[in-house]
Amino acid sequence: MIYKKMNKMALNSILILMRPINSIMVGSAVIVGIGVASPSLIFSIYSLLGFLTGFFISSFSMVVNDYYDIEVDKVNRPDRPLPSGSVSKNSAMILALILLSIGIASSILISLSNFVIASVFAFLAWFYNFWGKKRGFIGNIIVATSIAIPYVYGGMAVGNVDEPLLLWLALTSFLAGTGREVIKTISDVAGDELRGIKSIARIHGSRFASILGAIMFFMAIVSSWLPFITGIVGIVYAILILIPNLIFIYASVRILKNPSETNALHVKSIALLGMLLGLIAFLIGGIIH
Repeated sequence: MIYKKMNKMALNSILILMRPINSIMVGSAVIVGIGVASPSLIFSIYSLLGFLTGFFISSFSMVVNDYYDIEVDKVNRPDRPLPSGSVSKNSAMILALILLSIGIASSILISLSNFVIASVFAFLAWFYNFWGKKRGFIGNIIVATSIAIPYVYGGMAVGNVDEPLLLWLALTSFLAGTGREVIKTISDVAGDELRGIKSIARIHGSRFASILGAIMFFMAIVSSWLPFITGIVGIVYAILILIPNLIFIYASVRILKNPSETNALHVKSIALLGMLLGLIAFLIGGIIH
């Protein structure tokens, strides 16, 4: 009985480290990339292998994040698996390597090109936690790039990475992701001071961060309309993309009016909703066109 209880506690700690919901979203992004690039292959083996790659490499990055944040979490989040001692640093590193191995193995089963992209994705995840996180805007760019990579990976999996709509999806996601990461720094100023992170909000102030974030959102809106303007997609896409556009406009106005820590948290969540609805617009636009 005690043994089973200990196993259950260990499993719970592993799941907390992996953040499965985040990883499911990354894996799903690969499937969206496949759907946009080649709609007829969305229910193929490529989607399964692509999902596994995204899921396990994302889980790897989550574990690595906690590994490097252990000292800060001892103060801010002592209940997390590593600072609480429910998982040792050595065990966390072994778990990270296992997750990475599964993710990379899944990519090899697709193609050499996908293996290369998966390796770059994994390297960026490690590099961000090891070095990029403390470099402020550079770290924001790394995260935004990681948001866009799964779509490109999906297109590569089905041999259609040069599909114009897919490239616009990657660019739009990158711009929106950058804006969201910049605004997120407004809510993280206290924690960033503790970590020594040179974030936009900490170095240049919340007002500057809100303006830069809003500019990135505006650029994402412009980018999202170019597929329609250039004739890649039709009126259905244009109607669907209006909804996330309005959400990003609202988010921009809200953060510009009140660049406070509490409001930044709300805007961060609002922006995530806009990004998810934007994905749906791109996916449906890709299927219909």
